[in-house]
Amino acid sequence: MVYQLGSALLDAFVLAIVSKGDAYGYQISQEIKTVVNLKESTLYPVLKRMQEAGYLEVYDQPFQGRNRRYYRITDSGQDKKRYYVKEWIDFRMDVERILRGGESDEQTGISADFE
Repeated sequence: MVYQLGSALLDAFVLAIVSKGDAYGYQISQEIKTVVNLKESTLYPVLKRMQEAGYLEVYDQPFQGRNRRYYRITDSGQDKKRYYVKEWIDFRMDVERILRGGESDEQTGISADFE
């Protein structure tokens, strides 16, 4: 991908993934990698920071003789995710307006719906 992944967008990805259900680090990284190139070593400091901010809770669960660390979104994390989604919608609409040269969705046939 030619576009860079900023920290806010990475945070939004993590919260969106974990909001679907508790997930462990590797699982989160693999889903993010379907969209952008991400080194796993980049993800773990983000998870730690988000935990310290109160957006994620962690717990360990045994898996094949080892502990696997799972991340769960908090109520505060849900609020932050909603904020990121709203900001993304606004940002995306502004970018599309510029890239399309001011054309409306009806002119291009591209939908602006996003949830």
